[in-house]
Amino acid sequence: MVSNPIAAPVLFDRALLRARMERARRAGPVAFLLDRVRADMEERLQAVMRNFADVADIWTPGELLRKPIADRFQSITRIDPDQSETLRLQPASIDLAVSALAFQFVNDLPGVLAQIRRALRPDGLLLAAMIGGDTLTELRQSFAAAEAECEGGVSPRVAPFADLRDIGGLLQRAGLALPVTDVDRVVVRYDSAFSLMADLRRMGATNILIERRRTPTRRATMLRMARIYGERFADPDGRIRATFDVIWLSGWAPHESQQQPLKPGSATASLEAAVKKAKRD
Repeated sequence: MVSNPIAAPVLFDRALLRARMERARRAGPVAFLLDRVRADMEERLQAVMRNFADVADIWTPGELLRKPIADRFQSITRIDPDQSETLRLQPASIDLAVSALAFQFVNDLPGVLAQIRRALRPDGLLLAAMIGGDTLTELRQSFAAAEAECEGGVSPRVAPFADLRDIGGLLQRAGLALPVTDVDRVVVRYDSAFSLMADLRRMGATNILIERRRTPTRRATMLRMARIYGERFADPDGRIRATFDVIWLSGWAPHESQQQPLKPGSATASLEAAVKKAKRD
């Protein structure tokens, strides 16, 4: 009898995420990160010398695929975020899957990547960008210090972020070939921690953790957090820094035309011989 796989931990309230994204849309979203990712994605796709007919845009906030990139595609299927993480894509039905600033809010990222792998045709491409790494490290540290000082404990406020090595391993685990990851670090400056938090609200990026604190933060704690932020992370002109790490990930559905690693023992020259020759030269 085959045992059931271990369910992924549910960290994020996906229904709340959708509500927060809709609130941000109505208020007029702050889109500087999404605009940067959009431009970068267009450049990366232009560098890929092949045609993609059928494309899926997975959970990207707003409209990502704009001209001139959209002109390259025969069809674009947009998948909006919902409470489910089931993509409802048919096996081998798309040539390209893209996603911008959405995967950081996924409870079961390995499962989602596996779904994308099944939906890609041979030699199909996944290209995505997600928030990760040391994003908002300044805000996290400031809140932790303020809560420890004012309330005697720390509550979960900022989502745990994956790092580069984690993502590379997940791409391989999903069965994607030629996996590549890199980080684009963006440092933004604000007048105060409250200005940063206002932008996060209009990004739809406020706390959606299941274990989030359900009562309002004390005014004294918020003021102390802002003071600590300014003391630790301000530039000489008094403005504070906020770090955003955008992790880029890509991988291909396997195909016989792709470059393959050498089989063990198939090398025609040994490393030892190469080192000895270098020493003689």
